[in-house]
Amino acid sequence: MIALYNQVALTRDVREHGLRSGDVATLVDRVPHPKNGEVGCVLEVFNAVGDSIAVVIVPESAVAPLRSDEVFSVRQLAQTA
Repeated sequence: MIALYNQVALTRDVREHGLRSGDVATLVDRVPHPKNGEVGCVLEVFNAVGDSIAVVIVPESAVAPLRSDEVFSVRQLAQTA
């Protein structure tokens, strides 16, 4: 289990926020599913200069811990419709 306040990588796109698989976020909380489904992860997403740009809730299966064989990358945030 990933500890709170650790950085995680998204394993799927979150299109409504312009986020993509591989984007990095900080795990700030876990919330139970209202109908006993998968636990939700509350993530805070920051831009490259450290400004908070989104808080999203995704299923626990949509995040993975960062690994030592990965490197950071920069991309322009996609605009949402």
